[in-house]
Amino acid sequence: MLKALRNCAGFAALLLAAALAAQPASAQSAAAFYKGKTVRFVVGVGVGGGFDAYARMIAPYLARNLDATVVVENQLGAGGLVALNRISTAQPDGLNLMIVNGTPAALGQLLDQQNVRYDLTKLEHLGVIAAYPWIWLVNNQSPVKTPADAQNVRLRWGGVGPTDGPADGARITCHALKIGCQIVLGYKGSADIALAMERGEMDALYVSDSSAAQYVKSGQARAVASMGDKRSELLPDVPTIFESTKLDDEQRWWLEFRMSINDLGRILVTTPGVPADRLEFLRAAVRKALTDPELIAEGEKTGRFVSFQEPEVARGLALKALGQATPDMRERVRRVVLPEEK
Repeated sequence: MLKALRNCAGFAALLLAAALAAQPASAQSAAAFYKGKTVRFVVGVGVGGGFDAYARMIAPYLARNLDATVVVENQLGAGGLVALNRISTAQPDGLNLMIVNGTPAALGQLLDQQNVRYDLTKLEHLGVIAAYPWIWLVNNQSPVKTPADAQNVRLRWGGVGPTDGPADGARITCHALKIGCQIVLGYKGSADIALAMERGEMDALYVSDSSAAQYVKSGQARAVASMGDKRSELLPDVPTIFESTKLDDEQRWWLEFRMSINDLGRILVTTPGVPADRLEFLRAAVRKALTDPELIAEGEKTGRFVSFQEPEVARGLALKALGQATPDMRERVRRVVLPEEK
């Protein structure tokens, strides 16, 4: 019996060796490179917000697939643009990746901001985690229940940086609907803005629907409108801005422009120039993690939905968002989003 077991074990070892030998040398080399290494998973905003929650949810699955330690790092500055600059110029060893809010990242590049040093079309894309509608929230004490109610008040909106998502979304919304607004920058992330709303320091927040649903569910805020042409699956009773408001052509243009760059959603990127074998291995690990039924189920339970799209899709969306803008359109958007540069 013992001899038979030894023979079986020996046969299994031979099969394993044969399987490894059949793998491309590059794949074996990449797997060996990542084994036991520490990979930095960068988040460009503070702890507690939607992007931070996604990163911490995904990190263990990615670590398992890479056979590495994945450490989430929060690197604050300009709504994530500082961290994205660092990623774009980091050592191209495949040990740094970042969850990026594609909408403000594209907008920052579109407007040629001085602090933008990255190029979304040249970064190595690892895939789209999820794309989502954005939601207009107000604090629970606000008299604003519909977009029309906002005509009679002046709203204070919280933001991180000028093109962070919450701030540029607020400016475009206020400009399009012709409502009085004050944009207050400097918050660490949407979680901080939601707390400021709860304390009565801020009146409104423009945020992704996954985070919005969390804040509504916890009683921190109330939803006014979904800022796309489809209702949020997480907040199905909240009407879209196009359903709830009569818009002229100019207003519709602005709201549709902001909606058009939302498709980039939450994307994963790494530094340009990562060796091809490592990049292929990293992309495969990301794909396996983001299509793992266990991760998808965990996301559904917490309202952090995952709907993976391939790296080619992510890069294509970046090319589309950045390639369609004429100089006149860029200047038009700049005057609204970056009024201090007028």
